[in-house]
Amino acid sequence: MNMPKCSLLAFAFVILPSNLLAVSAQKSTDDLVQCLTDRTGKNVTPTFIRVIHTPQDRTYTPIYDLLLQELRFMTNSTPKPQVIVTPLIESHIQATIYCSKKHGFQIRIRSGGHDFEGSSYISKVPFVVLDLFSLNSINIDIKTATAWVHSGATLGQFYYAISQKSRNLAFPAGYWSTVGVGGHLAGGGYGALLRKYGLAADNVIDALIIDVNGAILDRSSMGEDLFWAIRGGGHGNFGVIVSWKVKLVAVPEIVTVFKVNRTLEQGATKLVHKWQYVAPSMHEDLTMTTNQ
Repeated sequence: MNMPKCSLLAFAFVILPSNLLAVSAQKSTDDLVQCLTDRTGKNVTPTFIRVIHTPQDRTYTPIYDLLLQELRFMTNSTPKPQVIVTPLIESHIQATIYCSKKHGFQIRIRSGGHDFEGSSYISKVPFVVLDLFSLNSINIDIKTATAWVHSGATLGQFYYAISQKSRNLAFPAGYWSTVGVGGHLAGGGYGALLRKYGLAADNVIDALIIDVNGAILDRSSMGEDLFWAIRGGGHGNFGVIVSWKVKLVAVPEIVTVFKVNRTLEQGATKLVHKWQYVAPSMHEDLTMTTNQ
């Protein structure tokens, strides 16, 4: 009787010592830092400002913690970036994209740090944080009622810059002054002027984005599909948005703001229930919100 032939499979398991894995990871980080140094060193202006920050640098922890608005991520177990890059010019961003791709690191992009899920400074794989806080210039054109604002500027900086130019112009964005413009506009952005002027992203008319290949694109060159996507779809998903061109809106020189405080014993539940029916029918110049 013929017996069926059996195929034998051989399995080989190779377990690398933990110290070898650590050495390999450190070499990758060193290669990344060297790549960044080579590509940013020629373009640093001024040269005494540090752009690349590693855990061995005194600047690393203060910068990481500076814009960390979600304190639950300020723990020893929270994954930390191998490198933080604080670009001063566009070529620093291009260098970060190039070197991160070359050496296999993900990029997380942070502006103001108001990121409830921590996706702008946390990753499960080796990563780099591209922190845009140094890119915060604001250029306002009163004649056209428009402004170019860098992603690293905060809403507070933007509002103040507008107020120094005009008392009858504003931008319809959020309430918190420390929120970064980049993340706010890329996520939609809502605030006190929402009912009359819509989301902050609705008032974006152009943008400069650096794509995965390092190309700098404006609205015309990126196309309308991408321009639509970055206004609410998150700028970290499509590239690094360097700056935004927005239209400013008309506001009265004097506005009225007031609060009505009620406890549960004073009928707060009934008041909130009534508010849900009244607020939508009010004039668009009046915004009514509830806060806990």
